[in-house]
Amino acid sequence: MTAAARLGAGTKHSIAGATTRARTARQRRLEAADLEQAFGFQTQEANGDQALSPALQYSKGLPHDENGEPQAGAFRALSAAMRSGRIEDFEAVPLGGYVRLSDPQAAFAYDLIGPDGQQIAIPPPPRFSSAEQAAEMVEMYWRALLRDIPLDEYDSHPLAAKAAAEMDKLAGYRGPRANGKMTPATLFRGTAEGALAGPHVSQFLWRDLPWTPIRVPQRIRTAAPKDYVVTEEKWLAVQNGAIVEDTEFASTPTYIRTGRDLAEYVHRDFTYQAFLGACMMLFKMSAPVDGGIPYQYSVSQSGFVTFGPSDIFHLVAVVANIALKAAWYQKWLVHMRIRPEEYGGRVHKHLGGIRRYPLHLDLLNSAALELTRARFGTALLPLAYPEGAPTHPSFPAGHAVVAGACATVLKACFSESFVIPGPVVPSPDGQSLRPWKGPDLTVGHEVDKLAWNIALARDFAGLHWRSDHAQGLLLGEAVAINILREMRLVSHELFTGFDLTRFDQTRITIR
Repeated sequence: MTAAARLGAGTKHSIAGATTRARTARQRRLEAADLEQAFGFQTQEANGDQALSPALQYSKGLPHDENGEPQAGAFRALSAAMRSGRIEDFEAVPLGGYVRLSDPQAAFAYDLIGPDGQQIAIPPPPRFSSAEQAAEMVEMYWRALLRDIPLDEYDSHPLAAKAAAEMDKLAGYRGPRANGKMTPATLFRGTAEGALAGPHVSQFLWRDLPWTPIRVPQRIRTAAPKDYVVTEEKWLAVQNGAIVEDTEFASTPTYIRTGRDLAEYVHRDFTYQAFLGACMMLFKMSAPVDGGIPYQYSVSQSGFVTFGPSDIFHLVAVVANIALKAAWYQKWLVHMRIRPEEYGGRVHKHLGGIRRYPLHLDLLNSAALELTRARFGTALLPLAYPEGAPTHPSFPAGHAVVAGACATVLKACFSESFVIPGPVVPSPDGQSLRPWKGPDLTVGHEVDKLAWNIALARDFAGLHWRSDHAQGLLLGEAVAINILREMRLVSHELFTGFDLTRFDQTRITIR
């Protein structure tokens, strides 16, 4: 027998030991299932638009009539498939063009980690006719009008001042205010404390990516200042799922400076891209780990496979897809919320006297709508992407759900109070980075800002509503918290739990 064979023979587990291990492994999985079952299945409510008309709901990708409303038979076929869940019913849904519907069957998917996709409830979105929905559409028009203005110029730009003044007067607006007032400084920002601190854009979208041994500057291929889907012909073709032209790009990559730049970052990113980059940066800058992670107290060991880089990178990735399953249930099986580009078509037809829709006067009387019609000749919502929105319903936003989940993992695993060294901002031409001269920027704040940046960037493109992101972030957070809670069942180390700040600024210990 060789030395290697003798070593292998001497380290084999006994049959009894293997049986015990198998029994314990099964028990841990059962305990995880019991933990999620004890959390309960929450009751989910819709906003009531589904009972009124298909024209008030999502229908992109189906065949539409000349007014952009879904053909009745096609909408019934999709609704029947969502009710039955039968594969053959999904295959029978007619399409209006070549673009297929984006994975409606994911609404029925299960998972083996964390909560079930249909377990966590969120408040329903605003109704089509509500003051809150009107305010969100007014904000969408302003985003399109300000898409190419540098974010750091909002404080001094007259159009940004006009937008803030109008948004401040809207009773249905749910965005952030400073001392109770909407200002250019709070325009298009998130509501978390960190989203309002320092520059509009998170450090994690500007600093070099340490793809060791390569360093990657985050200058992105930015889009040319061109808006799309601003004619009736283009708009109807996009609703029917037509193949369209590609985005026109600027000649030189730059750092993110404008709303259009943010929109282009989230145009072709993969699900957890920004948060993988943030995680790499945090390790590179030697950010302290959370106080509950055990290996920081060990004199002889360091974490890697568990409670170390491999584990944390894995968590950032795994929570993203589980959170998306929860989002797809909400999108397809509960809300079927209309996309902003579809809503803009309803506004256009209503103002033209072709169709009548229950639109709120706060929208119809807005300066944003008036300026959009003056600039583009229609009330259609100008979009940053030629193809417009993807072919799945609006609420909640997938980018926001992923952002909420991944940000929660980063805040759980790293010290939120750690001050980021050497903060930066782009030069006016976007070609280089300069030192940020202002208050300290902490990990917790910049992670929250990153989550809101990634979420609201889709609004700059014209794809989503503010409430899609506000509730999406919270849904992703809830999914991640449940997944992190399961870690005590699989760890061998002495683990006391994670502490983190939620998006609503409350503190939570997960154990």
